[in-house]
Amino acid sequence: MSMACLELSKEVKLKGEDVECTKDGSVDLKGNPAIRERSGKWVAGIMILLNQALATLAFFGVGVNLVLFLTRVLKENNADAANSVSKWTGTVYICSLVGAFLSDSYWGRFKTCAIFQVIYVTGLSLLALASQLYLLKPKGCGNRTTLCGEHSTMEVGLFYVSVYMIALGYGGYQPNIATFGADQFDEQHPGECSSKVAFFSYFYLFMNLGSLFSNTILDYFEDEGMWALGFWASAASAFAALMLFLGGTARYRHFKSSGNPLSRFGQVLVAATKKGKVETPENEDDFYQGEDDDDTTGGRKMLHTHGFKFLDRAAVVTSKELESQKQGDHNPWRLCPISQVEEVKCILRLLPIWLCTIIYSVVFTQMASLFVEQGDAMKTTIANFRIPAASMSTFDILSVAGVIFLNRRVLNPLVKRFKKCKDDDAGLTELQRMGIGLVIAVMAMLSSGIVECYRLKYASNDCKHCEGSSSLNIFWQVPQYAFIGASEVFMYVAQLEFFNAQAPDGLKSFGSALCMTSISLGNYVSSFLVSIVMKISATDNMPGWIPGNLNKGHLDRFYFLLAGLTLIDLVAYIACAKWYKNIKHSEKIQEHEEEDKCEV
Repeated sequence: MSMACLELSKEVKLKGEDVECTKDGSVDLKGNPAIRERSGKWVAGIMILLNQALATLAFFGVGVNLVLFLTRVLKENNADAANSVSKWTGTVYICSLVGAFLSDSYWGRFKTCAIFQVIYVTGLSLLALASQLYLLKPKGCGNRTTLCGEHSTMEVGLFYVSVYMIALGYGGYQPNIATFGADQFDEQHPGECSSKVAFFSYFYLFMNLGSLFSNTILDYFEDEGMWALGFWASAASAFAALMLFLGGTARYRHFKSSGNPLSRFGQVLVAATKKGKVETPENEDDFYQGEDDDDTTGGRKMLHTHGFKFLDRAAVVTSKELESQKQGDHNPWRLCPISQVEEVKCILRLLPIWLCTIIYSVVFTQMASLFVEQGDAMKTTIANFRIPAASMSTFDILSVAGVIFLNRRVLNPLVKRFKKCKDDDAGLTELQRMGIGLVIAVMAMLSSGIVECYRLKYASNDCKHCEGSSSLNIFWQVPQYAFIGASEVFMYVAQLEFFNAQAPDGLKSFGSALCMTSISLGNYVSSFLVSIVMKISATDNMPGWIPGNLNKGHLDRFYFLLAGLTLIDLVAYIACAKWYKNIKHSEKIQEHEEEDKCEV
């Protein structure tokens, strides 16, 4: 127990109460050690989960039909609209790096979440206002049959300012809220540790439940041309999420920011380069360990690992450093603690795994663009009721909920029984689950391609925007949405757990941002692939694979192309996963030794 916690315990005991502080270094709002019974745990966790559900409802209230808004209101063609959505979604997630940097370095997760949520609410309100006053003209336009009129540069500019404010606000908030929620559970406490692992599954579940309302009710109203109503509902939901988040202020646990990680990384690289000819010692204890109160990496000290040996030179103590230490002078650009060196190694090891997740995100992003356009060209009516194409993502959400339940209640217990382990966390590893996610993603693309082949078989080539452009029912899309949902559980939930667990203590938000940046680059790669495919396929007066009238194209070939790319990515991922070495902390030695005793 820390001295601060002991002093706090004495102070509270004078009032006749016994307290226990958390063991992971978390503090309360005033900077005092967090008292276990008065802070964090599921009381704070549930408030954060509800906040996430409401914020996601608001986000998908805009994002789920954005491709249709661009085609019907701003009158972009299918390929341009798909690219615009991919770029916008990519920007959402690239902004996560901005939020993670500010959180880990300066503001802390609570302040960062609050500030970016304010930007988010402002952007949504501006979008609703711009749509109602300027974009939806003539009145009643924007539905399936009535396109809107021309818009001025200022009106279109106002639209893009508002949607990119939404991208900045939601993107900067998202990685921090996931990590902030995990912060509410002490991983040094047995009961709270298992809750922390479960939190990520529930976090992804609540995120999908939040989008369920958007993908059904709001989607229906927007598809009927009531865009302003849908956008105002999104703004109200985001405002409610902000109020709920601020309402839990007194209950939250916090971790102090650890300073600019770029300078720490730079110090290691510079120090290692300056000592390019220095021999590294055989004995790990000979590396510079830093001072006892050194908090360079913002958390627990990391143990030396093999690999990237050239970086170890940054922690080698030469005669020059010994002389400087005797004089009480320490230059961090010439000598770094081995824990700081390991922080850099840790990030370098994460990068190959992260790169292998980008192609999966290319597959995932099709659900918000080409899946919607494909569904819009199918039979979407049952009796007199029309099913909005974007609402088919409801089956993705149901799949996510079902697979999370099966994974936690059925699959994990079976794997633990097979491994003969009693540990609560001894099911499939994060890396194994991510590999399974890639396999299911291949199945999703094959399913999409096969459905498109049959859609084309029953299509009318001359019908672009009308009922009956293909007589194939839209419910044939259910398998591809279900496959995407199942793959999300294995890929994205595992990514959140993996990057949060494997990132250094001072870079936890950055770990969550890696997951979101993968989605971001996936959207940009998707946009690039669509552009390249159209440039190559639309030659000799051919319409290309993804023309404005899908009935004259070959969207199926694009889906099969993605299936092939994902299969190649799976092979690369397996190689990277076998090469990867887990992070090691001094407090975790006993835990890792126990894990190694599990029999297979």
